[in-house]
Amino acid sequence: MKPTLLVLAAGMGSRYGGLKQMDAVGPAGETIMDYSIFDAARAGFGKVVFVIRKDFEQAFHDAFSNRFGGAIEVDFVLQAIDKTPQGCSYNPERTKPWGTNHAVMMGASAIREPFAVINADDFYGKESFEVLAKFLGEVADKKDLYAMVGYHLSNTLSESGAVSRGICEKSDDGFLLSVVERTHIERLGGKPAYKDEKGALNMLSDNAPTSMNMWGFTPEYFEYSESYFKEFLKENGQNIKSEFFIPYVIDRLIRSKKAKVKVLDTPAKWFGVTYAEDKPTVIMKINELVHKGVYPENLWKSRPAGAPCKSHS
Repeated sequence: MKPTLLVLAAGMGSRYGGLKQMDAVGPAGETIMDYSIFDAARAGFGKVVFVIRKDFEQAFHDAFSNRFGGAIEVDFVLQAIDKTPQGCSYNPERTKPWGTNHAVMMGASAIREPFAVINADDFYGKESFEVLAKFLGEVADKKDLYAMVGYHLSNTLSESGAVSRGICEKSDDGFLLSVVERTHIERLGGKPAYKDEKGALNMLSDNAPTSMNMWGFTPEYFEYSESYFKEFLKENGQNIKSEFFIPYVIDRLIRSKKAKVKVLDTPAKWFGVTYAEDKPTVIMKINELVHKGVYPENLWKSRPAGAPCKSHS
């Protein structure tokens, strides 16, 4: 049973083509997403499911239905505000969906196997897909054992300015205890530091395990998400800015001891376009990887045609 890759792309705007997620960064016009899907396919993933929005559904289909030339099966699911459990209510003035874990829930109609979750606009590195594919293969017949790919903090910082990161605490045997969002992290005197709510600087380790929203789950995670989303809406449904994030669900599962989350160490270097100034650096890093032979100059040129694709509304 091959695992599936769930790509959270619904946060993209409606004007397809002018978005940072769709900017060409590779020598043959590849986006960051292309490299993630290429890495997933060669690590053993059998399908990619994109979570998108109705307002750019056709443009996304046109771009990606046959893009990967048979390397991986393609599917699409839609995220919308009104996709909530029956009987739940929310503020009618809300204009956007409910955040990353709500996006994950959209995959329930298309996924029956272990699956990974990533952001559309982050470069995760081939080593991360390899370690996550190995884990998902080992839990194919298990439940309640999940994974988070933990980057070394120093491998996630932007050269263009301060960033926010999920800094993780793990047990001695490598299981996740907590993820704390630290804001305004930047290098000071060569060492990473963050500002707390009082504005005080606090030093961090270069090797602090860091979440970049790369997770591994088995299908019962959808059931937990549905249950917790009902509770979330009861408490936060009238707040038009409330967000149902993945760490919210993970924290509930860990605290209740319903599930465990293994922290998978990766030596990969994350990068993305956090600032406009980051794009030239991303292009340079991609080109360096191509020159080293990590990626071909044209990712999909030699792939056979005919990748199957589906769509769920």
